[in-house]
Amino acid sequence: MRRLWRRRCLRQVVIRNLSRIIRHLFMTRWRVASAFPGRSLNAIEKAVRESHQAHIGQVEFAVEGALHSGALLRGESARERAIEVFSELRVWDTEYNNGVFIYLLLADRDVEIVADRGIHARVGADEWEVICREMEAEFRRGQYESGAVRGIRRVTALLERHFPSLQPERDELPTSPSVLRS
Repeated sequence: MRRLWRRRCLRQVVIRNLSRIIRHLFMTRWRVASAFPGRSLNAIEKAVRESHQAHIGQVEFAVEGALHSGALLRGESARERAIEVFSELRVWDTEYNNGVFIYLLLADRDVEIVADRGIHARVGADEWEVICREMEAEFRRGQYESGAVRGIRRVTALLERHFPSLQPERDELPTSPSVLRS
């Protein structure tokens, strides 16, 4: 009985991993551009620019179509990749340690929010998780632009509460969304 159960579990894991690999292999640049055309990227950039006027925090948004094959075979999660990109884009390198990185792995429709230590100390993981799930629900309905903009606005509200704007602030991070190439 126990052996049969293990075999079924192993089969489910293999099928799940195989379907994930297939999703990632078929996530082309065209599909990313279809989900996030120029007008959507402009709307996201506008939302980030407006966000930066409302508080002294910094917001960065990035979408990545798919993971490269090595990361897939290692079983890298969207969270692990988000932390890696957070570091690469230097979102942590802000004056008040209040950078917030919103990462979308489109092939998995998985949103991850990585917050620097200044804002993370004030906002719990459960609040970030609620924003991620709301964005993912929009993305499942094909509402990529509105999901991204709404998520940015929800992050903005948290940053306004904990890091209100004291004076006109300069942007420490780019306002344009990043479309990452795997």
